[in-house]
Amino acid sequence: MPGVIPVASGGIHVWRMPALTEIFGNDSALQFGGGTLGHPWGNAPSAAANRVALEACVQARNEGRDLAREACEVWKAIKFEFEPVDTID
Repeated sequence: MPGVIPVASGGIHVWRMPALTEIFGNDSALQFGGGTLGHPWGNAPSAAANRVALEACVQARNEGRDLAREACEVWKAIKFEFEPVDTID
C-alpha cells in the first residue's frame, strides 16, 4: 500500500525487538513509551538500549541467525545473583 508505514506501539521495549524486526522489516516506526520512560537509569540510557537492540537485531536477521532460539540459550545461562536493595525491612 503506497504512502503507508506500519507502526508498532504499546508495550514496546527491547525484549520485543527481535519479533518486531522480523514482522515489520526495515520500513516501520517503533514507538517506545512507558517501557523506555520507566527505565531505572533514565530516558537516555533506555533510548540508547533501544537503538543498540534494534541495530543488533537487524544485523542478526540479515546474517540469517535465529534470534528466538539463540535468546533462549542466552537466558538459560544468565544467573541473577545479586543482593536486593528494595527489600521491606
